[in-house]
Amino acid sequence: MQSFKLSLFADYFQFYIQDEPADGNLSEAWTPETTDRLLATAPGTVGIGTVRNMDVPVGVEILDAEPDADFTKWDHVVEASLDVASGRIVIAGCTDYFPDAQRIEVAPGSYRVRVSYGALDTSSANGLERDDHYRLQLWQAPAIEVRVLKERRG
Repeated sequence: MQSFKLSLFADYFQFYIQDEPADGNLSEAWTPETTDRLLATAPGTVGIGTVRNMDVPVGVEILDAEPDADFTKWDHVVEASLDVASGRIVIAGCTDYFPDAQRIEVAPGSYRVRVSYGALDTSSANGLERDDHYRLQLWQAPAIEVRVLKERRG
């Protein structure tokens, strides 16, 4: 397993994971439905919605197989597919400087991306300080339609 701890600037309340050569344009993918589920997709790209547009902590795990369903400590869990034809994944905030973004080498192929969202309802009086955090787990698997495994309250 490969594991990474990142702090990403979630400008416009989002960050993304993509196949390196993918266009990464999610502008038409964010609809009321995808905004509610905090996840949008486009070819070669998965956009992860956040509850604030500040730096957010993100854990990334590249796994050999599907992980156990440990959803109890998470508020919201969604799965999607990501085609990584190049074998290079990029993880970044949507306004980050792309050449400086985190890159992860993986075997080319189709990956499942499980996004777990934690502490979404924590907030300071000014709304800028929160304890929200995000975990991305990836493993090779056949492509699927986006599915919500645990839905947040509210």
